[in-house]
Amino acid sequence: MPEYQDATVKRTFAVFLNAFKDPSFRKNMEKDRRVEDLLLIFYSNATKELSKGKAPTDDSWKLMVDRHVALFLRLVSSCLRDHDWAKDRPELTQRLATMEKKLLLHDQDLAAENQRNGGQGGTTIEVEVPRSYEVKDMPLVLVVSRIFAIGYSDVQADINRYKSVWTEKAALQDLKTYQAHLSLMTKKTLNADDFDTEEAYESWKNQEIPDLSQMILAIIQSSPELAKSSPGGAVPQFKPKMAVDAGYSDPSRQGSASSESGSSYVIDQPVDMSGLNISNDSDDDSSYTFIPADTRGTYRAILTEALKYDLSDAELEPTEATAENPSVKLLSKQSAELLNEIALRWRIPQFSRLVLFMDVIRDKYVNQEIDLDTLDAAFIYVKEPPPADKKSNRLSYIPVQESLFDRSKWTIHDYALNQQILSSLHDCLLRELYELMMHVYESKPPPLGPVMYVLENHIYDDPTFPGTEEEMDKFTEQLRQGLREKAGDVYHELLTKHIPDTKEEWEFFHVIELGRAVVKLCERIQKRYRKNPEVMGASPMMCLVEKIFPSYAADARDLVARIMDVAQSKGEEVPIQDGFDLYKELVEIRRIHSDALPGQNFAFNIEDQLQDFVWRWIQMTDENLVGWVENAFKADPFQIQSQNPIPMDDERHSVSVVDIFRSFNQSIEQIVALNWDNDVHYAKFMTALSKSIGSALARYCELVEQKFAREMDRLTPEQEAAANQTRQEKWLSTVKDFYSQKEKIEPFQFYAESLVKLNNIEYAMQQLDKLEREIGVDACAEVIQKNAPPQNQRLRNNNFVFTIKIIEAEDLKACDMNGLSDPYVVLGDEYQKRLAKTRVIYRNLNPRWEETVDITTNGPLNVVATIWDWDAMGDHDCVGRTSLKLDPSHFRDYMPREYWLDLDTQGRLLLRVSMEGERDDIQFYFGKAFRTLKRTERDMTRKITDKLSSFIGYKLSRRSLDALLNKGVASKVTNYLGNFRAARPISVIQGPTQQEIAQALGPLFVYFDENFAIMKQTLTDAAMIMVMTRLWKEALSTIESLLVPPLSDKLSQQRPLTQQELDIVFKWLKMLFDFFHAVDEDGNVEGVPMDVLKSPKYHELQNLNFFYFEATEDLIRTSESMAAASAKRQQEQAQRMNRMSAPPAMGHQFGGAAGFAGMPTRKHKTIMLSRNLGTMKKAKEEKRKEAQAEPNDDMILRILRMRPEAERYLKDRSRQKERLAAAQAAEAIVRQSLNAGGGRMGPPRR
Repeated sequence: MPEYQDATVKRTFAVFLNAFKDPSFRKNMEKDRRVEDLLLIFYSNATKELSKGKAPTDDSWKLMVDRHVALFLRLVSSCLRDHDWAKDRPELTQRLATMEKKLLLHDQDLAAENQRNGGQGGTTIEVEVPRSYEVKDMPLVLVVSRIFAIGYSDVQADINRYKSVWTEKAALQDLKTYQAHLSLMTKKTLNADDFDTEEAYESWKNQEIPDLSQMILAIIQSSPELAKSSPGGAVPQFKPKMAVDAGYSDPSRQGSASSESGSSYVIDQPVDMSGLNISNDSDDDSSYTFIPADTRGTYRAILTEALKYDLSDAELEPTEATAENPSVKLLSKQSAELLNEIALRWRIPQFSRLVLFMDVIRDKYVNQEIDLDTLDAAFIYVKEPPPADKKSNRLSYIPVQESLFDRSKWTIHDYALNQQILSSLHDCLLRELYELMMHVYESKPPPLGPVMYVLENHIYDDPTFPGTEEEMDKFTEQLRQGLREKAGDVYHELLTKHIPDTKEEWEFFHVIELGRAVVKLCERIQKRYRKNPEVMGASPMMCLVEKIFPSYAADARDLVARIMDVAQSKGEEVPIQDGFDLYKELVEIRRIHSDALPGQNFAFNIEDQLQDFVWRWIQMTDENLVGWVENAFKADPFQIQSQNPIPMDDERHSVSVVDIFRSFNQSIEQIVALNWDNDVHYAKFMTALSKSIGSALARYCELVEQKFAREMDRLTPEQEAAANQTRQEKWLSTVKDFYSQKEKIEPFQFYAESLVKLNNIEYAMQQLDKLEREIGVDACAEVIQKNAPPQNQRLRNNNFVFTIKIIEAEDLKACDMNGLSDPYVVLGDEYQKRLAKTRVIYRNLNPRWEETVDITTNGPLNVVATIWDWDAMGDHDCVGRTSLKLDPSHFRDYMPREYWLDLDTQGRLLLRVSMEGERDDIQFYFGKAFRTLKRTERDMTRKITDKLSSFIGYKLSRRSLDALLNKGVASKVTNYLGNFRAARPISVIQGPTQQEIAQALGPLFVYFDENFAIMKQTLTDAAMIMVMTRLWKEALSTIESLLVPPLSDKLSQQRPLTQQELDIVFKWLKMLFDFFHAVDEDGNVEGVPMDVLKSPKYHELQNLNFFYFEATEDLIRTSESMAAASAKRQQEQAQRMNRMSAPPAMGHQFGGAAGFAGMPTRKHKTIMLSRNLGTMKKAKEEKRKEAQAEPNDDMILRILRMRPEAERYLKDRSRQKERLAAAQAAEAIVRQSLNAGGGRMGPPRR
């Protein structure tokens, strides 16, 4: 385009391009992307470039600026059209075209010489306008008229009256006089004493002298005759830095220049003032024409009136509100121009103008004539002049000098006044802030931001603010106190709103509602002041919490106590759920209180006052748990709930055990959900619940075992047919079966629901162990133990738990035709109440039951033990009866004792008795529950194995041995009639083969497989292993009874086996071992683990083979050496225990007469050792280690019972054991007494 080929255009665009490439400008343009920014930067650079080298009076270049800007707009429009952007931005395109037309009103050639108004061809017509003395031609006079409400005619009259006095000459004379005083330092102007430092004074003076010179020259320029009449000669030339009119006739242009340069006028050279008439002939005391005597006071008065007028001027539109600044009114443009002109003529420094302006603002704000927004706008007005507002016609700026914000260059008076203004405004703002803060707890409080903004950005940021830390701390404390008082008023309103006036109407609900209202208020305040939690060092939230929470705590405590007293007086109880809801609410409030006030205790001991509700709930739960268990048991069909063809182990139980543990867990969770904040209370709650759970589990075990026993004791079809026979038919059938010796024993058909019951007990033990861990039983017990009262202050426990183990009986009376009995034991008290019953041991006169029962009593109790003979038909026969007195005073050492009790007929019964004090202890209750479950599981397992053990006894018997060795019936009959001989029988020369020995146990293995197949379908793997383990023990006991008689101090009628018979028995043992171990083809063990099979009993049988055929004398010597070694070890152990001052170690079990006197025996299984599966497993492992630790001579003594020549040694050895046991018991009692009493020299404990 040809219009862009001009050299001047190229130079202008080149300067713009350099500015455009500036990184900071490019960054802003890429961010804002506004054409206006490009236009402004082009205009600025074009102005600078075209004004270079031009004389001050040359205005020809100004038109070229407009033309170059028009070319720039044309270029932008062309770019929009070329890239098809114009249609997307039609408004922008139109605006660019309009602006271009306005700039090209004079369509001329930019390069034409005649367009340059420099006198080289351009034509300019100059018209001199005569001076007017009409007010209408004086804008500032009109402003004065409006501000002071002076009529137009009055103002015109004053102009006419004083126009001869108010002349340029008078103005010039004022400036000359001011300049003379400044030069002569007559102190009629500002002087060094008015500034804090000489540097400040010199800085002001260096700015003041050029300003005065410029003003004088401006007057002379406007009235050249004044210069001609001056005697000093020519006026020096000057050149302003900015290309603006140097005269003061255009205040707006003059203000702009001032803002750019820092002084009103700037000249290039010093002015020679020697030609001006400033001789000393004039009167120093003469007054100024235009400058008043009190310039500051007069200026302040005019400023006050101007501001008053503008604030009340309805026609003055406020500024538009923005996100940062609200809409406000201040000085109009005309008022600002007037004040600016006055300050310039009266030589009031710019910093003084600002201080005086803020002084007036201060008075108006203190007198509440302006609001906070206006105050903020005033600060912004003097610090950050806002942009021009064309609508309101306001002055867009005030002159800014270099020293404006350098407070060190201010006068002392202005500095002090500024401090007074800030201090006064600070006090007023703090009062306003205080009043506003008193409303912070209302639903819609007034905003604090505006006041805080002014304080922080205009008061505290000012370096001259004279405030001190002590004053701020004092205000902060006053503010906190006021907030606390207001918080108290707000809480009183909540109390009145939520608590009824009548005390009888009070309920926990009201306390809860009051608490919720308090929490809601705190949450609202916390959320409201989340970003600024503190205001002037005072936190509304903290003040609220400090006042309202302690008040609520005290009121809640009194209200709760009163509500409970009223309910008690009416004979009513507050609902438990209300107590729980109240506790949860109070705990939450206490948590907030604790977080906010960590060093202050909550005034309400919630747990102590509300624990009764938990105890009532526990009592209610205790009353209902047994009922829940019974209902769950009744509704349970005892079917596996799994849909899988082969259910997993954890699916092989029924719904009743799941339901009862769900109820247990819900009961525990109810207490846990409370988050009870008192460890002792919580531990006691859990102790009480554990007792209830233990009782409920005991009831469940009782119901399950009863139903299981009925199912297991049902008659087979053959037994039912036999029961319907006549007495003669029964007798003939019994004789026939005896002599025919048939081997028809059918496998027992176990009900699936019977086996599910055993699974339920196993599942219950697992769930109880899980529950024990979740509760934290050990931690609860530890807490109670730490907080328990001293031993001498505790209440004595009058409940005792006796554990009676019915071990075995000897030499019972035969009650059946076959010369045997089917004995079982029934324990009853002196009031004929049944306490326990054992299982039936069939066809045995030396039965071994090893069953345990717990009996709870609070004093001595006589226990009667009756042995009965079970009969399928008719009444059961009494085998014998004996009794034992359980006296707690005889068991104060809590050591177990064994008693051989003689029956009133013949034979005797062995009982092992131990005692524990029933303790209100969570570990005790869990141990009791575990032991109940374990005994139930053991008894149920024993009932299952009893159905199988009869065939074990049948196949592992002397009759099977005789049949295998081809002995005749006569020999067997002789054995049955009791013609036993002590001499060794003659061995058979040729024994049976290995195949024959295996075939002898073939029916037994088939019988096992058939029954195991039935059980495998329902029992869990653990229960199956438990049944097999129990059967293995039965097999070992059967083989043991086949080899040796029981331990006693009397001779036995049982004859020893021959070598052949012994070899067959041990081959049977090996075959049974392999069968129960059940190793498949891949070497995987599917049966009983190896460590269980190789039990102490198994090892004793292996050792028995070594001593079985030893001579009697050798056996006696071996027994004596083993007894001596055992006694030595026990003595050494006792000495170690004495040195360690620990309780004595318990001796090993002794049989025979050793237990007759009721002496203590080895350590027994206490309830505390059964409190969970872990302790039970540990105790079992210790028992195994103890059994394997030391060899004893029991097996040798049992062999000697079959040797008549050893009768005397048996009695001597029995008495020796009895004496050793008595000595150990006495030593244990002495040691226990010493440990309990703190030693011989210590005081005894009560």
